[in-house]
Amino acid sequence: MRLFCFPYAGANASVFRTWTESLPRAIELLAVEIPGRGARLREPVQQDLESLVQKLTRLLLPYFDRPFALFGHSMGALISFELARFLRKKRRRSPVQIFISGHVAPQLPRTHRCIHDLPEAKFIQELRNLDGTPEAVLKNSELMQLLLPVLRADFRVCETYCYTPEMLLACPITVFGGFEDADVSQESLNAWQDQTCAEFKIRMFSGGHFFFQSNQASFLRGFADEIRLMLAKMGEK
Repeated sequence: MRLFCFPYAGANASVFRTWTESLPRAIELLAVEIPGRGARLREPVQQDLESLVQKLTRLLLPYFDRPFALFGHSMGALISFELARFLRKKRRRSPVQIFISGHVAPQLPRTHRCIHDLPEAKFIQELRNLDGTPEAVLKNSELMQLLLPVLRADFRVCETYCYTPEMLLACPITVFGGFEDADVSQESLNAWQDQTCAEFKIRMFSGGHFFFQSNQASFLRGFADEIRLMLAKMGEK
């Protein structure tokens, strides 16, 4: 089966480049490149989640011809969730399972102020505070001029997202989080169970918001365990 992986704001598909060797051989990992970066650098960035999900659906539709699961971290988690709902509504297809990482449940109110439209210096400082962009990159003015439009667009996608209640998803949801993530509490992760009528599970790891990178070995072992459980349940049906 296929596993589609969606990156966090500002990142590209390369963040998943080493994952395949840690996952069961039955899994074909497809790291999704968001328009405006990496191999799709020349494509226009999307400014809202709805248009982004619709474009990704058009791009990925040929790959939904076999059982699939979705994984997303932070912004990627929102993409995974809304993609599953869009596919159900428009294409009558559903993932076998959704793996959510590092994002509060979508129905919860935002608790953080918007930063996507801040002046450049303040925006960069906010990126520094989030600790997701290497300091060497933040200090490289030439590189930042290339990255800023993508980063602003991604944060705008997340910060302008408006949750709309719909029928619960029929697939299981497994959520991952970091114990030291100051912005995404375990309680806010637990609230994802209200988005599915199937099984729900949460697994916590040592680390902050980017625990899946800072504690990658431990996370990938746990993730591989959850993938094996998913495959085993598929085999039982």
